[in-house]
Amino acid sequence: MNAKQQTNPNFVSACLIFTFLFLSYSASVSADEEENEREFDYLENSEKGPSHWGDLKMEWSACKNGVLQSPVDLSSQRVKIVNKAGELKKTYKPCDAILRNRGHDISLKWHNCDAGLININGTEYSLQQVHWHSPSEHTINGARYALELHMVHHSTDPNFNHSVAVIGLLHKLGAPDAFLSKLITNVTSMADEMQEREVGVIDPNMIGIDGKKYYRYIGSLTVPPCTEASIFELCMQIRTVSIDQVLALRLAVHDYAESNARPVQPLNHRQIELHNPN
Repeated sequence: MNAKQQTNPNFVSACLIFTFLFLSYSASVSADEEENEREFDYLENSEKGPSHWGDLKMEWSACKNGVLQSPVDLSSQRVKIVNKAGELKKTYKPCDAILRNRGHDISLKWHNCDAGLININGTEYSLQQVHWHSPSEHTINGARYALELHMVHHSTDPNFNHSVAVIGLLHKLGAPDAFLSKLITNVTSMADEMQEREVGVIDPNMIGIDGKKYYRYIGSLTVPPCTEASIFELCMQIRTVSIDQVLALRLAVHDYAESNARPVQPLNHRQIELHNPN
């Protein structure tokens, strides 16, 4: 959808959180997202679009040849119920942050201070940055959401090379999101300009994630280099975002990224677990 045309997609009324645990198979393949916005785009017929990402660079070959790619459609027919407790443990703290227009998305990066961490199966991951995709990259039974936020964490364990954990939060259209409301004036003033600015102390707890019930499946980064071997933990949670906030994020980035969601990838017989402790 082109935000400047302001079409009205049929977004579903639900929200979820997901956690990606990215572990590269070798040091030669990076688990970090590509920062150079000129290297790829999201246009369907573009030579740099999603269907061509794997042809643009040798180190991006997983985007084309990988069998554990993300995002995917979370179909209820593929879900296995797991009655086991395992709440996501998180400890976030207010910290100085920088808002950045990367051309293909808007990101908020915490810098020169400790914004806290999450603990997954005994491994700690420190919070680095958040960014947004619109519409959502993941779908549920074929339906897309209005917005998807990613919280990117890096492992604090030196034995985990190129490991990243990402918590994702989906939004439906509705009341304004409180976290975005704190940033939206700066977002709109950055429209079509690749720049960054300090925005003072930002508390990650304002995002309001919850991790008591979640989906889990094995996947990859959703942007080049599409590194595989990731564990997604997707917790069921309802969040809302206003249409004005969605449009502000879309209009701020470059035209080719107004719809900056990678198409859904084949599940390839992967299992999706729903952890639902009694």
